[in-house]
Amino acid sequence: QVQLVESGGGSVQAGGSLRLSCIVSGTTISWTCMGWFRQAPGKEREGVAAIATGNGATIYADSVRGRATISQDNAKKTVFLETNSLKPEDTAMYYCAINPYCRVARLDRDAYYYWGQGTQVTVSS
Repeated sequence: QVQLVESGGGSVQAGGSLRLSCIVSGTTISWTCMGWFRQAPGKEREGVAAIATGNGATIYADSVRGRATISQDNAKKTVFLETNSLKPEDTAMYYCAINPYCRVARLDRDAYYYWGQGTQVTVSS
């Protein structure tokens, strides 16, 4: 059974940084697509960053490009999302997701099969 567990969320002031982690069990992450998504109250879940773990190719949403970095540690089956210069509009529940069968990083949520429970990020001004 594939499971994803996020951690690292919290409350931070604007301008600060956070590093989110997503630990995967039940499947390898060596050749997969993994993504980070977020959902703010009253809004749809949106893709933030994704990585094709086979070649390390990444893709970012315009809203975080230049401020966020997605990375992987295959040995620990963990994917990270580090975001700097956080803004109040980054406040949301952050989810990681995996598609064990894809090879190209994607930000559309329908491409992902398994999801974690989320970790809350709150940025105060």
